[in-house]
Amino acid sequence: MELLTIGAFARVSRLSPKALRLYDELALLRPARVDPDTGYRYYAVGQLGRARLVAWLRRLGMPLAEIRAVCALAPGEAAREIGAYWARVEAETAARRDLAAFLVDQLTGTTDTSGREPMMMLELKHSARTDRGLVRPANQDTLYAGRRLLAVADGFGPAGLAASGAAVAALRYLDEAETLPVDGELGELGVLGALEDAVRAAGAAVAELAGGTGEVGAEEVGAGEVGTTLTALLWTGSRLALAHIGDSRAYLLRGGELYRITQDHRVTPQDLLLSKALARGLDPVPDLRLQEPREGDRYLLCSDGLTETVPDALIRELLVAGAGPGELVAAALAAGAPDNVTCVVADVAVAAG
Repeated sequence: MELLTIGAFARVSRLSPKALRLYDELALLRPARVDPDTGYRYYAVGQLGRARLVAWLRRLGMPLAEIRAVCALAPGEAAREIGAYWARVEAETAARRDLAAFLVDQLTGTTDTSGREPMMMLELKHSARTDRGLVRPANQDTLYAGRRLLAVADGFGPAGLAASGAAVAALRYLDEAETLPVDGELGELGVLGALEDAVRAAGAAVAELAGGTGEVGAEEVGAGEVGTTLTALLWTGSRLALAHIGDSRAYLLRGGELYRITQDHRVTPQDLLLSKALARGLDPVPDLRLQEPREGDRYLLCSDGLTETVPDALIRELLVAGAGPGELVAAALAAGAPDNVTCVVADVAVAAG
C-alpha cells in the first residue's frame, strides 16, 4: 500500500497539515499509519477521495460534526444530506437578507418598497394523524396542530407519553396567546427567542417528570430513562420559526424536491441513541431557524416511526402526489410500523380574500 507523508498528502488533497491533524483528532480522517516512535502521520492514496469530500464540504461551510455524519453515509443518502444542508443555508440566508433590509429601513427611516414585488399574504393549511403502529403496546407520540403552532413529540421510557405531552403543553401558549411575544421591533428574532424559552421550559417539565435533574449519559437514554424529542413550527404570519431537538424530523417539499431541514441528534447516524433530547442530563437547547415560506411549499413534521420504515424517496413521491398524513401513516403501516407513527402536513397557500 502506497503511503504519503502528511506534507505530501496535504498538497494533493488541498488540506493543510494543521487541518489533517485536527481531522485525525476528531476521527474524521484518520491516517493510515502513525509512526510509533515519531508520531508522524502517513496517509494512503486511497484516502484522497474522502479527504477531497471533506475539503469540499468545508468550503460549503458545513460544520465538522455534520461532515462526520455525511462521510459515514452511503453516497445516495450523503447526497440527500448535503441537499438538505444547503436548503437550510438558503433559508437562513434569506432570513438574514430580510433582516438586513429591515434594519436598513429602520435605521434610515426608509419604508419605500418601490421596485419590489407586492408581498402576497400567505397562510398555512394543515392536517395531522398519529397511530400506535403494529408493535408498540401504546402510543407515546403527541402532536399539536393549531392556528399558529405545529408540533410533534416522540416520548420514550416508561412515562414517554407524559413526557411528550408535557413538552407540547409547554409550547401551547404560543398558539393560544392573542399576539406572539416579540423583542421590540425585531419581532421575528423575538419569536425565535420565545420559541427557545418554551423548549427550555419543556425540558424542565420533562426533567421534573423524570424525577429530577441528575446527570445521565447519552448511552443511557432509552434504557429506562424518560424523555422526548420535540420538533415544532410556529407561523408568524410571514415566516415559519422552527425549533428542533431529538430525531423527529421536519421536511420541506419545494418545486418537487424534498429537503430535510432538521438534523437528527443521534450519537451516530446508525443507532437510535440520542445526543440531544428533552431528558435528564441531555442538552435542552434546540436547533432554531427561520424559514421563508413560498406558495406551494409543503412542510412535514414526523416522528421516526415514519422515517425508520418509509424511505425519503417514497415520502417525496407521496407528498408530490398531494398525500396527507393519513397516506403517510398508511405507508408506514404497510411497511410493518414497529414504532408509533405521527405526521403533520402543512401546505403554504395564498390567503383567501
